[in-house]
Amino acid sequence: MPTVASADPDSPAARVLLGELGAALAAITGSDGTASFDAADVRGPGACFLVAHDADGLAVGCGALRPLAQRVAELKRMYARPGSGAGRFILEALERQAAAFGYAEVWLETRRVNGRAVAFYEKHGYRVVPNYGKYVGRAEAVCLGKHL
Repeated sequence: MPTVASADPDSPAARVLLGELGAALAAITGSDGTASFDAADVRGPGACFLVAHDADGLAVGCGALRPLAQRVAELKRMYARPGSGAGRFILEALERQAAAFGYAEVWLETRRVNGRAVAFYEKHGYRVVPNYGKYVGRAEAVCLGKHL
């Protein structure tokens, strides 16, 4: 079972994971998604960046939360190295942290073409919500949310 702990998004392990995520997203969607992530957004109040490590201490996944609206956190840069099984543990840790911050909901955006991600989130209780923020009117985007 992976361990999940706070980390800086500019740490060496986080940079490797974020690079892997960017490459995977670029292959699936044509965009690495970096334009939608600012590390400063996950360093302030009500925000966090987490990294999962396997039993050997190898970083195998990451994810972040940032404030989106009153009582709503946005999930960002969620990634688990294929085959690591870390995704569920990262998501659960982010949801626990969101609840501890006082959020009632967690929302996220992914691309419709990223069927694996959509299925993962739906499996863990996320449902389609109206596109928000910069995703409004973007047919390629699907926004998902979960009540905590």
